[in-house]
Amino acid sequence: MQVTDVRIRKVAAEGKMKAIVSVTFDNEFVVHDIKIIEGQNGLFIAMPSRKMGEGDFRDIAHPINSDTRSKIQEAIFTEYERVNEESEVESFETINEANHA
Repeated sequence: MQVTDVRIRKVAAEGKMKAIVSVTFDNEFVVHDIKIIEGQNGLFIAMPSRKMGEGDFRDIAHPINSDTRSKIQEAIFTEYERVNEESEVESFETINEANHA
């Protein structure tokens, strides 16, 4: 199984949830609503989940082992960093253009 596409759908500067992500596997299967969350020990991914009766959350889809989770997490973080770098460059260019106008 290979991660063939990662789409960062929402990036937030404020709050603990930093982004919502969709991941495609083998160009055949997609999982939506994976969250990138800022925790006490740094960023982590939270798989899509559903709220149960007592306020608990249960994952709808999740990796079976830690190697697969690591592979998915690495692909997500790589794309998240790329998107953040692009937005920082765009923000800098916009500020730079405004200063020279």
